[in-house]
Amino acid sequence: MFKKLLIANRGEIACRVIRTAKRMGIATVAVYSEADAEALHVRMADEAVAIGPAPAAESYLKIDRIVEACKATGAEAVHPGYGFLSERPAFAEALAKEGIAFIGPTPDAIAAMGDKIESKKLAAAAGVTTVPGFLGVIEDAGAATKVAKDIGYPVMIKASAGGGGKGMRIAHNEAELREGFSGAQHEAKSSFGDDRVFLEKYVEEPRHIEIQVLGDAHGNVVHLGERECSIQRRHQKVVEESPSPFIDPQTRAAMGAEAVALAKAVNYRSAGTVEFIVDRNKNFYFLEMNTRLQVEHPVTELVTGLDLVELMIRVAAGEKLPFGQEDMKQTGWAIEARVYAEDPTRNFLPSIGRLVRYIPPPDQEHGGDSIRIDSGVSEGAEISIYYDPMIAKLCAYGADRGEATRRLRGALDGFYVSGLRHNIAFLGAIVARPRFAEGRLSTDFIAQEFPDGFGPPAGFTEADKTILLAAALAERRLTGSSDAAELVVLLDGEAHDIAVRPEDSGYVIEVGGQTSLAATDWLPADRLMHLRVEEHVSTVQIERLPGSAFRLSHGGIVRHAQVLPRRTAALLKMMPAKEAADTSRSVLSPMPGLLTALVVHEGQEVKAGEALAIVEAMKMENVLRAERDGTVAKLCAKAGDSLAVDQVILEFA
Repeated sequence: MFKKLLIANRGEIACRVIRTAKRMGIATVAVYSEADAEALHVRMADEAVAIGPAPAAESYLKIDRIVEACKATGAEAVHPGYGFLSERPAFAEALAKEGIAFIGPTPDAIAAMGDKIESKKLAAAAGVTTVPGFLGVIEDAGAATKVAKDIGYPVMIKASAGGGGKGMRIAHNEAELREGFSGAQHEAKSSFGDDRVFLEKYVEEPRHIEIQVLGDAHGNVVHLGERECSIQRRHQKVVEESPSPFIDPQTRAAMGAEAVALAKAVNYRSAGTVEFIVDRNKNFYFLEMNTRLQVEHPVTELVTGLDLVELMIRVAAGEKLPFGQEDMKQTGWAIEARVYAEDPTRNFLPSIGRLVRYIPPPDQEHGGDSIRIDSGVSEGAEISIYYDPMIAKLCAYGADRGEATRRLRGALDGFYVSGLRHNIAFLGAIVARPRFAEGRLSTDFIAQEFPDGFGPPAGFTEADKTILLAAALAERRLTGSSDAAELVVLLDGEAHDIAVRPEDSGYVIEVGGQTSLAATDWLPADRLMHLRVEEHVSTVQIERLPGSAFRLSHGGIVRHAQVLPRRTAALLKMMPAKEAADTSRSVLSPMPGLLTALVVHEGQEVKAGEALAIVEAMKMENVLRAERDGTVAKLCAKAGDSLAVDQVILEFA
């Protein structure tokens, strides 16, 4: 077994690998960029080596610097995590030349599966079912339109070297194809240094279901069941689970057999994932193989009881797999939600800044309970523009899907982050949807369930009742009043009459003719309120605002609440409303990022929907379009500028 291991990555996956290595008695080496000098993975490792400036291309993607770090520290093996160099054959080859073990598959297997065009050809030869499409490289948009006519719309444009949703577009007609083709090429070139793209048929109402495989250097390959990863945004996974609520034992066995056949065809060793697209009739088609550990691997670990990182390390050290396919069993259900620094109310644009407060729910996995958190941050950490905006992965385990879902909902309510925008409430809204509970998932889930974006729902919900009670009790605790009171709670401006009367150690609360006994031990400095209503306990996130006001979050709903005496509320209704400043003639940057292109000039007339500018953030291109017809009066920024959020880019006449 290796004595010292270097982790060629950062963030939560680097911390994840370090934890297993330490448990195995293996010394660890972290590498870090200038932006990550104080990062958690650096503090957790036994040694740490600086490898360059903040941009990944100048640090985490520099093969020679990582090889030098191995030689300088005596590291015998490298775990690449996911992303960065994890699927670069050249990296595995460079390590092999220096006699350093790569904890992953062989360079040949990485190369064979890393090219989406060649991997589909290889899969077809191995008897794996593939999506109809054109597997040759398409040179330009003109050639793409001819191919699309043969395949039939809608089609998926995909980067051959792509991953993580980058270099991917859906086109429903020729106009969308021409625009999407050039965008996919440019994004692929920027992200992977390879602008080759291909087309395949887009399967409507699709599910994204993948099979975890594991192979050793002795020819043994097994699969560990499936993960359902259908809930996606911009082709990036948001919520994953194992097993899938859709797959029956027969389909699972068939998909697993094809995944194993593909892995054997490339003499696969280590952990890998074979991804399939599955239609409403359980027909499944090979998408791609990821020759690395997946972000969502914890859900497989929770239902199998295996440590995939440990198995990867043991396989790389030459050990045989300690079990066969007949030994594999899944027990219970696990669901993972990815917590990102992004603003769901602004089309999920990345958010950067410092984690002023970071209070995750208790990690109970090691105590045999239900919650596991994989994170690479701590309070005070900085979420940088240079890397993926993930804050943490929150996993809930239960005996069945219903129990796992309930535990996940409770954990999301208790996950408090401040200092930047995040998607915790949005994740809560996803798992609170009836369609999620029913298991009716598809890759269109978010687009269909949130067609107008994410925001507070219209009407008064069950979660709102909890928020209403929390606001009223917070006001009572804040003022220290022990008197009965007739109050009005304004939830996002909507008035609700509420009567509060202290009784014993709690309160009798009347809302809409219904009376409840409620209690809380909340203190004004607390960010979380644990609220007991009758026998039910809920967690509500709460922030104090000026003027007896609060920002509260529960069950995927975020509300602003103001608690007033009824007389004060009546007078407030008579006050004139303050009009917001008119920004309708300005185009603002929706996020911090780089202005890569201005596609209009002063004096130009534009139509609604036309592209105005392109802003790049975290390797994703965002096209800003005109909301209505108009004339460009002034350009306030130029290509190459670094933009702050809400910075004016241009103004209309």
